Amino acid sequence: MADSLVIIPTFNERDNIASIVARALAASERLDVLIVDDNSPDGTGRIADRLSDASARVHLLHRTEKTGLGAAYLDGFRWGLAAGYERLVEMDADGSHHPEDLPRLLDLLDGSDVVLGSRWVPGGAVENWPLRRKLLSRGGNLYTRLALGIAVRDATGGFRAFRSRALERVDLRSVESQGYCFQIDLLWRALEGGLTVVETPITFTERVHGESKMSGSIVRESLTKVTLWGLRRRLGEVREVLVHRRRLPSVRAGYHLTLLR
Repeated sequence: MADSLVIIPTFNERDNIASIVARALAASERLDVLIVDDNSPDGTGRIADRLSDASARVHLLHRTEKTGLGAAYLDGFRWGLAAGYERLVEMDADGSHHPEDLPRLLDLLDGSDVVLGSRWVPGGAVENWPLRRKLLSRGGNLYTRLALGIAVRDATGGFRAFRSRALERVDLRSVESQGYCFQIDLLWRALEGGLTVVETPITFTERVHGESKMSGSIVRESLTKVTLWGLRRRLGEVREVLVHRRRLPSVRAGYHLTLLR
């Protein structure tokens, strides 16, 4: 029986889902796939049904409406934890994440709680993005590092592997974000909880089929939430200084982060 579960949220991914599932299954015999479909009007759910019928390693979770990427992953995590998988992986359905990297992410969990596939560490790369998109991503990650006081280079990436025991230590019910900011939210909670996080380089390839779900509203939501979290964190530190006469921590203080090259 597979000990790892790859969770793939879908919304209107009929041109991509069959290929990405096949590549994931071929990448390692130790993993199964869970498709979490948000009632896609383009028929993605029906394709997922056929994939599930054809393989015992493919599972399907139908959701009745589109309530955000974070909500889809949280439902997938709950399903995987209840099913007893030891490792849970986030992966996009559009081919931007390469399933062939899955064995490496899973192997790195042997010495850590969370593994991040990172575009912005040495050895990482992005293919087919315009300069504006690269600058936006790099700038957003820099702002996140400074606002939250974390050392992660790619806090917004969505190719991640978790030990089940690590997710159980994070109160998933308290995660505030349902959209793309969910990635930062969950990572910050993992770091605040003292979990061991490593980054490993990946190549991110912009989708060929379908339309990107990224929008200006998503960027604004992330900026707003990170700013509020950062202010909350800093106010807490100032309170500690005033009450206990402690020195304000540096950006990297308090976190166990290993950068794998």
